[in-house]
Amino acid sequence: MNFETITTEQADGVLTITLNRPDRLNAFTRQMTEDLLAALDIADAEDAVRAVIVTGAGRGFCAGVDLDADDAFTEAKVDPASTDPQVWADPANRDWGGILALRLFRCLKPVIAAVNGPAVGIGATMQLPMDFRLASEAARFGFVFARRGIVPEAASSWFLPRLVGMSQALEWSYTGRVFGAEEALAGGLVRSVHAPDDLLPAARALAAEIAANTAPVSIALTRQMMWRMAGADHPMRAHQIDSRAIAARSASGDAREGVASFLEKRPPSFPDRVSQDMPGFFPWWHEPGWNEETNK
Repeated sequence: MNFETITTEQADGVLTITLNRPDRLNAFTRQMTEDLLAALDIADAEDAVRAVIVTGAGRGFCAGVDLDADDAFTEAKVDPASTDPQVWADPANRDWGGILALRLFRCLKPVIAAVNGPAVGIGATMQLPMDFRLASEAARFGFVFARRGIVPEAASSWFLPRLVGMSQALEWSYTGRVFGAEEALAGGLVRSVHAPDDLLPAARALAAEIAANTAPVSIALTRQMMWRMAGADHPMRAHQIDSRAIAARSASGDAREGVASFLEKRPPSFPDRVSQDMPGFFPWWHEPGWNEETNK
């Protein structure tokens, strides 16, 4: 599939998505939102895709919203004081970075950010719903919103404190300073820091480890269980979902293959597919007792 603002490459079970506006340091546009949403839909639908890597072309990851774009900032179409939930459910009134973040949250495949250069504003917040962030020594991060007279977007007020803790999230958001990869590592934002030429090989090695050794249905369930339990009000919520998932997967072909491959000391060949073998209770957050508006 051809895209305007990204490129995609699929190999060895990994879909690599590259933000592709290098002349603008891959600055973010509404079209980039649409392209990324479409690419994530492809990743979830194709069983051959076991993991996703997101990186940037050229020397930047994403320098934030393209302030020269015609749709960078638009006057509100509705009164921001409106308390009508239908108003804020309308995509026309929603933050498009948040629409992307929520789609990443719903992904069934692991997503790895390979941050090759500056990642500022939405370039930083779009990474937060991804599962791992690996950074080049050339990477720079900035939650610069207060310096621009706005506020953090892309649901980052939910994601960032959960990843790095409240105090660190507030410091980076209050100061709005741009900081390097080593500070991002020390603060818990990134998993590891690499020489520029080693970044993508490291991301691919992590993706390959997942693809070669794990059951895709188990990964899809684990990803959603972990992320959605981050907001649960009691561990009983997790226990209920764990119990259902263990019961469902214990009777699966994947479980039989997992045990057999272990006993026979060989690599596994898991038969189940995300496209057709997710358990009947999935997605459980649409059941009565779950808030569908906040768990989409």
